[in-house]
Amino acid sequence: MTVHIIGGGLAGAEAAWQLARRGQRVILHEMRGVKTTPAHQTDRLAELVCSNSFRSDDAEHNAVGLLHAEMRALASLVMAAGETARVPAGSAMAVDRDVFAAEVTRRLAAHPLVEIRREEVTAVPADWSHAIIATGPLTSEPLAHWIRERTGEEHLAFFDAIAPIVHADSIDMGVAWRQSRYDRGSDDYINCPLDRPQYRAFVDALLAGETMDFRPWETQTPYFEGCMPIEVMAARGPETLRFGPMKPVGLVDPATGRRPHAVVQLRQDNRAGSLWNIVGFQTKLRHAEQLRIFRTIPGLERAEFARLGGLHRNSFIRSPVLLDRWLRLKAEPRLRFAGQITGCEGYVESAAVGLLAGLFAAAEREGRTLPPPPVETALGALLHHITEAANPATFQPMNVNFGLFPPPEPGTGKKDRKRALTARARAALSAWAAEAGISAAPQGEEIAEEPGCLHLADPA
Repeated sequence: MTVHIIGGGLAGAEAAWQLARRGQRVILHEMRGVKTTPAHQTDRLAELVCSNSFRSDDAEHNAVGLLHAEMRALASLVMAAGETARVPAGSAMAVDRDVFAAEVTRRLAAHPLVEIRREEVTAVPADWSHAIIATGPLTSEPLAHWIRERTGEEHLAFFDAIAPIVHADSIDMGVAWRQSRYDRGSDDYINCPLDRPQYRAFVDALLAGETMDFRPWETQTPYFEGCMPIEVMAARGPETLRFGPMKPVGLVDPATGRRPHAVVQLRQDNRAGSLWNIVGFQTKLRHAEQLRIFRTIPGLERAEFARLGGLHRNSFIRSPVLLDRWLRLKAEPRLRFAGQITGCEGYVESAAVGLLAGLFAAAEREGRTLPPPPVETALGALLHHITEAANPATFQPMNVNFGLFPPPEPGTGKKDRKRALTARARAALSAWAAEAGISAAPQGEEIAEEPGCLHLADPA
């Protein structure tokens, strides 16, 4: 028997890996190679189309950093490939997007239990007894229509935007400087300072800039707050950007010895350090307007862009109504959903839900029911929110955060709260994995050399 996975993004790739390393045969169906999307540029698996950052890697004080640690403990392919492709980013985890996608593709293509088929799946055949739909926010319209027919509900949708990428040698380092906020980590960010008049002129230019026309399928769709276009943020008020992506706190301009009025930060986008993305500058501005306006930023007057910003639609299902605790469609349990289409947001969260879908499917193929991870863990808290805790009427994509976790023990001080939550999560994950008989593997493990060697142990 074979598990079919539709979609070779982070969630689909992670689900395939978890199944294959537990001895299950997988066919991974990916349409890129025969049909592209509005956002992707290559046919590689797990291509990153927005930021190159997996966000904080701090497992003691940050929920996404804790999620990193939990995924590493379960031998995540995405986290292992991320380490291979890692580039400097202070306390965050950022990757060279090309190296990362190539590594994920290489590992899956080399695994004897994984078959990669380049084809568009427009409907799940009735004879597929186990299928995982991980088509992400850009699910093709034929399959989206099929899903709507099976669920009886329309997709929800929001906009997701892509930030521009600049060639490093076109940045004026006589004006810009390298520093991480509060000097945390190395000098991993390039900072472009703006004084008050420059900032005001920049905001005015954003507000007056001409934006791209919306496609018919993009209309009447809300933005996601965590990935707001820069011009939409600017329209909320003249100081919004100074308290958002252009906040100057924790930075000192070496040319003046003072904190600038506002700052534009760039983060390394590839291992060679030749490409840098403008942090938080997702945009719907027309390309000519982007060139004109972004080159008014001090230090970017002669910037050459490897990629300009863009905007595309993200689609997701109403998971709290449609899915059970094991990510199965209640109306048709042979179907599981994974990744951003379930209503999680972010690269790591998408991969994490794919990891869980793979574990659940592997256990089911072995005739067992794997209990969901405890809600005290980052994996469990995210899963619980998606499938049970969120209000279906107001359900929107969600990043992992400590607000999804049960509160710490009474009497825990505010200063100690995050440490208490992460310590409790580590203990809970270890106990869950031991009780369920889940074996992990060291990072960098080449599972392809040992097909089928790792399974869910019989809890009895």
